[in-house]
Amino acid sequence: MKNPTENAAYGGPGWQPRTASLAEEIGSLWAPCGIDSEYAPLRQVLLHRPGPELAASHGDFNAAQMLAPLDVGLAQARHDAMAQAYRDAGVEVVYLDAPTPATPNQMFMADLFVMSPVGAILARPASRVRAGEERWTARTLAALGMPIALSVGGHGVFEGADLMWVRPDQVYLARGLRTNEDAYYQIANLLGALDVHVQQIELPFGSMHLMGMLRIVDEDLALGWPTRLSHRAVDGLREAGYRVAWIPDETEARERYAFNIVTLGPRHILMPAGCPRTQAFYEDLGIRCVTVDIGELGKAAGLAGCLTGVLRRDRVAAG
Repeated sequence: MKNPTENAAYGGPGWQPRTASLAEEIGSLWAPCGIDSEYAPLRQVLLHRPGPELAASHGDFNAAQMLAPLDVGLAQARHDAMAQAYRDAGVEVVYLDAPTPATPNQMFMADLFVMSPVGAILARPASRVRAGEERWTARTLAALGMPIALSVGGHGVFEGADLMWVRPDQVYLARGLRTNEDAYYQIANLLGALDVHVQQIELPFGSMHLMGMLRIVDEDLALGWPTRLSHRAVDGLREAGYRVAWIPDETEARERYAFNIVTLGPRHILMPAGCPRTQAFYEDLGIRCVTVDIGELGKAAGLAGCLTGVLRRDRVAAG
């Protein structure tokens, strides 16, 4: 009988060890994906085009975690306009493979995952209304050939809009209504192994996500919502070399979602139309603004930033 050590299956001649890291396999074995900043050129996004599930807003819209009844046809048209704005900006749009009808909030893709340099961190939404939405995100990511580096589990709850890349080696992770301490430790363990420091940021009671108080639009410029963003967060941003510019009009931010933006590239953003004072403020900072009328979707308590799952940006660390 042949000595097992002479067989490749047992480590003998012909055995080929897998020596590349997961990060090194992305782009070859795995599909290109991942981010290490909030401002590098945006290349690919994941969206869910809303459908008949929005009819849930016509009954008890508060139970569906919405703010008012939506016109389903108009909401779809506005979502299509946003998707086209991405394509016009050179961003590839991929759609979620979701059941029909989906759950009412499935379209808020930023909550359901966030990308790292080694693939997706899959969320575990905090509310029962959204429980299970992450399954369809996982299925779509797998079909795209993108690795899931972590699926938050146990008693952890986490939503992707609570994590923000400050630098390739530094992340803010908010703790509040949508993300708890259990999830923080799970994510910190993953990113710590990549030499990324995860700094916990406390959110004020009554707030939803970190995304609602901080946006990063260039390597040295962040936008903040005054009275919402913590001193610790601001101090850390300044230490990292950022100027923090405070939005000028809280009414436009609250009622028209002027702060609910997506960074397309350095000082280049997608924002909702109809926010003249805030748009002028952004432009005075040297930010190029792409505007799109998506206001109908705001009745569901979120807009462009919330609707957009970021799959891929150019890498800062590699540059």
